[in-house]
Amino acid sequence: MSPCSNNPSIPPTFLRNHFDNGITPNHDDPISNSPEPDTPESDTTQPAYLDPYYLEPYSHNFVLPTESSEARKMPPTNGYTSKVRVLDRYKVVGFISSGTYGRVYKAVGHNGMAGEFAIKKFKPDKEGEMIQYTGISQSACREMALCSELSHPNMIHLVEIILEDKCIFMVFEYAEHDLLQIIQHHSQPTRHPIPASAVRSILFQLLNGLLYLHSNWVLHRDLKPANIMVTSKGEVRIGDLGLARLFYKPLHSLFSGDKVVVTIWYRAPELLLGSKHYTPAVDLWAVGCIFAELLSLRPIFKGEEAKMDSKKTVPFQKNQMQKIVEILGMPTKDKWPGLIHQGEHSQLQTLSSYVREGNNGKSGLESWYWNTLRSTGYQDSPPSVTPGQQGLDLLSKLLEYDPMKRLSAEQALQHPYFTANGEKVSANCFEGMSTQYPSRRVSQDDNDIRTSSLPGTKRNGFPDDSLAGRPTKRMKD
Repeated sequence: MSPCSNNPSIPPTFLRNHFDNGITPNHDDPISNSPEPDTPESDTTQPAYLDPYYLEPYSHNFVLPTESSEARKMPPTNGYTSKVRVLDRYKVVGFISSGTYGRVYKAVGHNGMAGEFAIKKFKPDKEGEMIQYTGISQSACREMALCSELSHPNMIHLVEIILEDKCIFMVFEYAEHDLLQIIQHHSQPTRHPIPASAVRSILFQLLNGLLYLHSNWVLHRDLKPANIMVTSKGEVRIGDLGLARLFYKPLHSLFSGDKVVVTIWYRAPELLLGSKHYTPAVDLWAVGCIFAELLSLRPIFKGEEAKMDSKKTVPFQKNQMQKIVEILGMPTKDKWPGLIHQGEHSQLQTLSSYVREGNNGKSGLESWYWNTLRSTGYQDSPPSVTPGQQGLDLLSKLLEYDPMKRLSAEQALQHPYFTANGEKVSANCFEGMSTQYPSRRVSQDDNDIRTSSLPGTKRNGFPDDSLAGRPTKRMKD
């Protein structure tokens, strides 16, 4: 049984002692070798525990998973397994995706392991004719530690971790879809918008999982459609905790360990403006961006990322900030008192005069919202099944410049958007839908899990051209 399932709370020091003890991993990490700023002051409040299945006071508005749900049928996390070989328990069906972390395979269980699984194999730090094992990356350490301790219906379930021949394998439950795949399916010319009821369910489940993370003092720091999995039963799972981090009494500032977090299109303005001491509000901004993308079927702030130079200096993301200002208007110290304390706030003056003076400093989000509903076809539907005015209100409170005013996950879950039509939010986001989404692409060309060389980077099983223009979250040497 996962510790998170039977303890009233996860002691923050328990997780931190597992992977966040201030020891620098023995490998060349281009992100973490920067001078460390002063450690920020931390809140001493004990973490509040929320039962994963009953989140008061708003659980009455949510159709909770039943005993037959995949999450409850999955075996408890077994943690680290050293005397088991991967192929003794799993038959690899094919290759799903690869990236800087390694690669992911689809597998089916055998010899007592029933069901479908996704096996994530971490690659060694140095590859070539001779593989060099120089240690486990900080990202891998964090993901293994957190996934072993956290357990919730809206979090991807870790089955076990296997160490075999100096390779680490994380075995997860298999999810047939992700939000990026669903958005791309609907973005085709002949498609219809994602049903408003499905958007509500997806968003509620996403916030449900995020509340669980934040209640246990964990920041995700890389929420985006590709990292939000959806099972064939319409259950939403937050995945990819490679950039996740505890924020309870951190031994170092969050900025010192990871100077660049969150994929650029979903990065909060305080991060773009150089904030070193950020909060869970960065995850809520990303949720707002995902909400907007579910409605419009395209990223709301689609900027171009400026890359680090050879000295690993983090540049000001001018183009991305400009995309935000074009829709939300120019941030001001009256609306965001902490603006002047952001390290890069003076860079706002470098934005084009057209952007700085557009909308007279007022937000254009309302205009964007109604134009989006009109262009995607929501307004052709009955008023009871459209996102409506409450959708705009929720979106505007998630995409709030001031992180202190931005809704928390708990506040967002209590928003009238989820109760506007008097119906409960379904735990199955596909409920009532006639759309049949294609299965995740699985390649048969590269299904040898024992090989070490990596193919060309693909994400989530899509061909490379399907993700053209999509930014990545981690920077390579």
